[in-house]
Amino acid sequence: MMMNERTVIIDNVDPQIFYGVNNNNINLIRNLFPKLRMAARGNVIKVIGAPEETAEFENKIHEIQAHAAKYNKLTEDAIIDIVRGEAPAEVNAEGVIIYGQNGKPIAPRNVNQTKMVKSFGQNDLTFALGPAGTGKTYIAIALAVSALKNKQCRKIILSRPAVEAGEKLGFLPGDMKDKIDPYLQPLYDALEDMVPPLKLKEYMEAGTIQIAPLAFMRGRTLNDAIIILDEAQNTTRHQMKMFLTRLGQNAKMIVTGDATQIDLPRSTQSGLLQALRILRGVKGIGIIEYEKKDIVRHPLVQRIVDAYEHREKEEDEENGETGRETGE
Repeated sequence: MMMNERTVIIDNVDPQIFYGVNNNNINLIRNLFPKLRMAARGNVIKVIGAPEETAEFENKIHEIQAHAAKYNKLTEDAIIDIVRGEAPAEVNAEGVIIYGQNGKPIAPRNVNQTKMVKSFGQNDLTFALGPAGTGKTYIAIALAVSALKNKQCRKIILSRPAVEAGEKLGFLPGDMKDKIDPYLQPLYDALEDMVPPLKLKEYMEAGTIQIAPLAFMRGRTLNDAIIILDEAQNTTRHQMKMFLTRLGQNAKMIVTGDATQIDLPRSTQSGLLQALRILRGVKGIGIIEYEKKDIVRHPLVQRIVDAYEHREKEEDEENGETGRETGE
């Protein structure tokens, strides 16, 4: 009988997910194809056997890989179903944007998150405004990761203005990266919830996912990308205009912010507030405004927000102030 060798590349899923704990998944695959001799290392699987059997093996591996990439997990039951030619049991996928770590479905959890997903599909620029805990940044990053996995973009760029909220950069230890990273940590946290560790490391090293302070955006034209600006209330007017004009071909932007949490000097107007006044109603731009009722963190968070707002209102009344100036 004629034998041939076939090489199959695992390139669309984290090998740790594909191979399984203690190589359980690849050992199961080996047992399901007893007539083939198989050697697996890294993202390469080599098999030797009859041509029709190695061809069938490659087809099944691609199906298994696609399933693992979609759900971010791979069970033994799913492998057996695919090899037998049966469709694995579908997870309830209604409204799911992406499957995060261990197959956790990430989907809109309130009306405004659903509106944000719809706006992203319809517009090249979406503003998402609202208090902390509404999930606006988390949904934005989920939309970006989904677009990258579906090859709707070539890279993701995440940015924040490095504005000091009570701390001074100069007093933080380390080099500039060490000083800046604490400002960007919430973005790393969201990514780690959605992308397997090895895949995320690969994306970061290749520049497929970039996380940088807003100042690093100057002079760039961003094509084939999903660009997210978080904490946009802390941009100046010039920074906001600079950021918005980076939008290139086949690119989309999401700008998130909370107008009640401005850390700029009181004499400096927020670029986010100015942009909303200028751009509201412009075709191709969506604006989603979250409310306190949209908070999806611990229920206590909403009560904390309420208590602080109540106290700040009392202080403004006592001081005869009307809050931060939002005009020119």
